[in-house]
Amino acid sequence: MSEFTVQLLLKTPIVAVRDVYCRGECKHKSAEECASASHLVFPYRGVYVRHVGSREAVAEASQVLFFNTGEGYQVSHPVTGGDASLSLSVDEAILRELAPADLVREGGDLAFRHQRLRIDPRTQALVAMLRHSLRRNVAEHLEAESLALTLAQRALGPRTTHVAGASVGRQRLVDRAKLVLASDLSRRWTLAEIAAEVGVSPVYLTQVFQQVEGLPLYRYQLRLRLARALDLLGQYEDLSTLGQDLGFSSHSHFSAAFQQTYGRSPSEFRQAALHR
Repeated sequence: MSEFTVQLLLKTPIVAVRDVYCRGECKHKSAEECASASHLVFPYRGVYVRHVGSREAVAEASQVLFFNTGEGYQVSHPVTGGDASLSLSVDEAILRELAPADLVREGGDLAFRHQRLRIDPRTQALVAMLRHSLRRNVAEHLEAESLALTLAQRALGPRTTHVAGASVGRQRLVDRAKLVLASDLSRRWTLAEIAAEVGVSPVYLTQVFQQVEGLPLYRYQLRLRLARALDLLGQYEDLSTLGQDLGFSSHSHFSAAFQQTYGRSPSEFRQAALHR
């Protein structure tokens, strides 16, 4: 059985959208691969680590990853369970128009300076809306193209993204904490437990995480759970059960957090994305 499953959801002259699943059975680095064209990858389920030379990036639902033309990379899966991502390819001329100059390298083929950027909740919601509507065949090509370009624009926008500005050591510490949280989304972790897992004090962990990610550790965990909810909305008839399975204390807690983060209740978002 292949490690990867790729489903083409949309292909037009200016944009292609693919749903990519990986079984994630290999914990060690994969053989080196190379992207044939620069594209944006939005993880929405599970977690993996992408290696480009000596640099590493934890791929999870609060990030967009940039894959550059001809740039070698490897992938490892320190957390079991596999992963899934929405891959977005945009015509290079349009992508150059969308991307701010400070994100793109000068000269040659279009290539991004960073491995990843942190995205905001609205961008996460756009990923889910685009994927669900294409999989359920409720979005026509014109609407899907518009959603895809809006997603790219928002993922690249200076007001809706965050570039980590920390040392390599601090970034790796934060990445270790992310892997701990991703290993069990429904667990009600304590700060002391996470700090013990990564080998630092609770105070130091909270300070470094805030500096690197631009948001507190507890809010990151909340957004990670809510991103998983976006993925699973179509699989649950009872949304109370979904909230419970993701570790929320009650349906009202889940619904309020979802509404505050995405601007719609879980049932409203499900209706918009899956049924219309």
